Amino acid sequence: MIVRRSEENPILKPLREHSWEAEAAFNGCPVKKGKETYLLYRALSHSHYHTSARTEMMVSDIGIAKSVDGVHFADRKRFIVPEYSWERFGCEDPRVTKLGDTYYVFYTALGAYPFRAEGIKVGVALSKDLRTVSEKHLVTPFNAKGMAMFPEKIGGKIWTLLTLHTDMPPAHICLASFDNESDLWSRPHWEAWYKTYKSHVLPLVRRPEDHVEVGAPPVKTKDGWLVIYSYIRNYFSPVKQFGIEAVLLDLENPLKVVARTDMPILVPEEYYERIGLVPNIVFPTGALIEKGWVKLYYGAADMTCCLALIELDSLLRSMTQKERGVATLMRAKENPILVPVAGHAWETKATFNPGAIHAGGKFHIVYRAMSDDNTSVFGYASSMDGVHVDERLPEPIYVPRDAFEQKLVPGGNSGCEDPRLTLVGDRIYMLYAAYDGQHPPRVAITSIKEADFLNKEWNWAPSALISPPDISDKDAFVFPERVLGKWMIVHRIGDSIDFAFLKSLDFKGEEWIEEHRWIAPRKGSWDSKKVGTATPPVKTADGWVMLYHGISDDGTYRVGAVLLDLADPTRVIGRLDAPLFEPVMPYEVNGQVSRVVFPCGAVLSGKTLLVYYGGGDSVVGVATIPIAKLLTALKFCTC
Repeated sequence: MIVRRSEENPILKPLREHSWEAEAAFNGCPVKKGKETYLLYRALSHSHYHTSARTEMMVSDIGIAKSVDGVHFADRKRFIVPEYSWERFGCEDPRVTKLGDTYYVFYTALGAYPFRAEGIKVGVALSKDLRTVSEKHLVTPFNAKGMAMFPEKIGGKIWTLLTLHTDMPPAHICLASFDNESDLWSRPHWEAWYKTYKSHVLPLVRRPEDHVEVGAPPVKTKDGWLVIYSYIRNYFSPVKQFGIEAVLLDLENPLKVVARTDMPILVPEEYYERIGLVPNIVFPTGALIEKGWVKLYYGAADMTCCLALIELDSLLRSMTQKERGVATLMRAKENPILVPVAGHAWETKATFNPGAIHAGGKFHIVYRAMSDDNTSVFGYASSMDGVHVDERLPEPIYVPRDAFEQKLVPGGNSGCEDPRLTLVGDRIYMLYAAYDGQHPPRVAITSIKEADFLNKEWNWAPSALISPPDISDKDAFVFPERVLGKWMIVHRIGDSIDFAFLKSLDFKGEEWIEEHRWIAPRKGSWDSKKVGTATPPVKTADGWVMLYHGISDDGTYRVGAVLLDLADPTRVIGRLDAPLFEPVMPYEVNGQVSRVVFPCGAVLSGKTLLVYYGGGDSVVGVATIPIAKLLTALKFCTC
C-alpha cells in the first residue's frame, strides 16, 4: 500500500508558554465542523503540585485546535479538564465522533493515584458546538480505554468500540451497542454487557505476547467500517514493538471481521517517533477520508501529533484482495539437486548457496562447498533444463587464493562464501564474501572471460577486496547494466540492503564501496530483523525483479522480492508483503543452520524464473515461478 508521512510532521507540538500543554501535545483525534477540521488532543502539563495526589505530577487535559487544511492548527485551548473525582488525576486520549447534532468525546479518565487499573476508566463529554461541554459522564465501571463511536447508527443502534482491560491484560478490543444515548453511561447496562464481554471481542490478537488497543474512530468505506488500531508486539518484554494496523468490519454487523492487515501500516522510524517522552511509539487516534486518501492522525513518542496519508484504494485492496499480492516459488520435485559428496573432501560437509547464470545454452551453477574443517570453496555443476544436473566437476573451480580468505582459526569457518554471478559484456563478474575466520567478512570481486568459463578454463582474474576493513559486509553483486552511467554494486552492511555507485569495475584493493542504505527490514513483518540481497536482478518490461532474503525475529530465513524502476533501480516501486518462499521441507528446516532458504542465483528462462538456493546451509535446491505471476503480485504491492 502507499503510505506517506506528512512533510509538516509533527503537526502539533508542546507549547512551553502554555503550562497546561508544555510537556506534550499528542494523540490527536480530528473531526470536521463545516469546512474546518478540529483536533482534540491530549495535553500534558508541567510538573506541579497536585493537592489530591499530594505530590508533584504532570496532569493531562484535553486541548482543542482548529485548521482549514487539517495540517496547520491554531487557536489552541483547553477543552476538557479534570472536574470530578473519577477523572481528577487526568483526562487522556480523546476520540471524538459527531452523531446527529452532538459531538461525543470519549476519553480515558484517571480517578486513582498512584495509577492502577481500577482507577482507569472511560469518560465522555458531550458538546453541541465544540466550544463548550454541555455534560460529562463516567462511562465504564471497569478498567477500559480508547472508546470510540461509530459515526452513524447501525440497525437502529448506537455502536462503539473500546479496549477492555488495558491495564489488567490481556486486553481486548470489543464492541458495544446501545438503544439510547443514556445507555452509554448506564452502569446496569455495562454490568450486563460485562458478563458476556467475550462474545463482543474482535479476534485481533495473533499471539499471547502481544497487545491491542482501539485507535481511530471507525470511518465508513465501500468495503466496510475501517478501524485503524494499535498493535504492540512483545508487549510484556522490555522491547515493545509499536505498530499501526487496520481491520474492516461488516457494514451491517460490526462484530464480523471482513478483512485485516497482516503487517503494520506504520512503525516508529522518524526521529520524532523514536525520540520523546516515551521513545519508539506510533499510536493511531483519528482518521478522516478526503479525496481518496486516509488522513491518519497519530501520536509520536507520547510527545507530538503527527499525520500520515494512506491511499485508500491501496489499503482496501491490501486487505480484501490479498491473494493478488501473493506469489509463491514452487520447489522442484527433484530437490535437493546438489548434496555433499562423501568422496570429495572439499565438499563433504555441505553444498549450498549457489549462484547461477545461463550461457552457451546451459544453466551454470556455482555453489559454495564446505569441507570437514569448515573451509569454503566454490564447486561447479551444469544443467540443460535448469533442474536436472547433467555435469558436476570433481574439483572446486575457485579456492581461497589471498591472505584475506586464508584460515586463521584452526577448524573455524573461512574461505570464499556465497557467490553471485553477473554477465557483463563478455566477462562474468563474481562477488563473494571473503572470510579468514578472525576478521569480519568482506566483499571480494573477481571475474573471468565468458569463453573461458564455458570452456572450463578457470582463468579467474586476481581477486580484490572492495568493502572497507573491520566492517562485516556480505550479500553482494554487480548490477547487469550501468545505472545512470555508473556501475551499481548492491551489498549489505548491518541489517539493511545497501548500494554503491562506481565509475569502473577495475579494483586494485585500494578503494572501498560506499554504504548508501536502501532497503530496510520491516518491523512486525516476516523480514523484521535483517534483510540482504539474494540474487542479481532480472530485467523485465515492468522493471528489474530482485529477490532478497529476510530474517524474522525468530531467526527464520525467507525470500522476498522487490520491483525496481528500469531507469533508476534505486527507486523501489513494488515490494511483496508476504514471503515468496520459506523453509518447509526437512532439508530446509534442518541442517547446519535451521529454517533457512537462501538463494544466490536466479535465471529468467522464457516465461519462467528459476531460483537456486541453499537449504539449511547444507544442500542446493531450485524453485520456479512464472515471471508474469510474480510481476502481477509485485505491481499489486506498490510502494
